[in-house]
Amino acid sequence: MKEFFKYTAVFVFLTLALSGLSGCGSQAPTSNTSAPSNGDTATGEVPKRSSEYPPVNSAVAGADIKRLDGTTFKVADKQGKVVLLNMWATWCGPCRQEMPELVKLQDEYREKGFEVIGLNTDDEEAAKISEFSASMKLNYELVWADSKLQNELLKISKFGGIPQSFLIDRDGNLRGVFTSANPSTIAKLKEIVAKVVDGDESVASLPSRSTAPVQNNIGTDTTAAKDSK
Repeated sequence: MKEFFKYTAVFVFLTLALSGLSGCGSQAPTSNTSAPSNGDTATGEVPKRSSEYPPVNSAVAGADIKRLDGTTFKVADKQGKVVLLNMWATWCGPCRQEMPELVKLQDEYREKGFEVIGLNTDDEEAAKISEFSASMKLNYELVWADSKLQNELLKISKFGGIPQSFLIDRDGNLRGVFTSANPSTIAKLKEIVAKVVDGDESVASLPSRSTAPVQNNIGTDTTAAKDSK
């Protein structure tokens, strides 16, 4: 499946060169509900107070996330911080494209309790991830997201590609879902992060509600990925 995903990524790269869109290996949901066009996240009805936003579901909040040193933590452990979960892989061009913006966000808001967590979707070796982090001059933690956590996040976003990011506020509520590295999506991400970090309870960027199934083409077969390294 990952081999298929990489061929898809090549196709998407060629498409991006022609159209300027920025998303890696997206798979359209198999229903009447489509993934957001041009990489933009569809925005649903926005409540007026943070207490009215949906808490991130327990399967995400309680998942064991593995660090490169082998230790684990949970999203729930980060309560009190504003957390951005970013799904990525080293071979994903659009992921690389947005990373400098994530670095800037981490620099700007670190002292205000903001944290970017990069969820590697490809089960890549720790040494390779560390080397990648150094080459990209990343200032935030890179960890692994297992297939169960990935699938839970895809249920929220209704989008089968990477990069995609999930913004969780200090109370553990979901405040933003951002798919692809399209410039307008990155701009919206930066806008919402700034406001949530500053305690604005009236903003969010959430996907429209849908029961559309999404196929996870990310991180299901490590053989193809390792052969390509």
